[in-house]
Amino acid sequence: MDSVNERLKKIADQMEKVQIADYVALLNRPRRLIFINLYTGIARGVGIAIGFTVFAALIVYFLRMLGALNLPIIGDFIADIVKIVQIQLEGRAY
Repeated sequence: MDSVNERLKKIADQMEKVQIADYVALLNRPRRLIFINLYTGIARGVGIAIGFTVFAALIVYFLRMLGALNLPIIGDFIADIVKIVQIQLEGRAY
């Protein structure tokens, strides 16, 4: 009998660690679940947009630096890419 009680206590402790009660309570309130998922999706979208903007800006910056080195063939290619990006940023059609 003691071993059964000990096992039940271990299972209860494990369930508390996993926070199953909170998860079940969340599933019983679908509106709250929808709002949490909505806010999470918005936060991820904003984070991805900011991250991609920073990444693209760094790529353009490094391409400009490589273009300044006047490397044959590569320099012309990089200069064309930088011109296209600048035209797009100004809102003109390429």
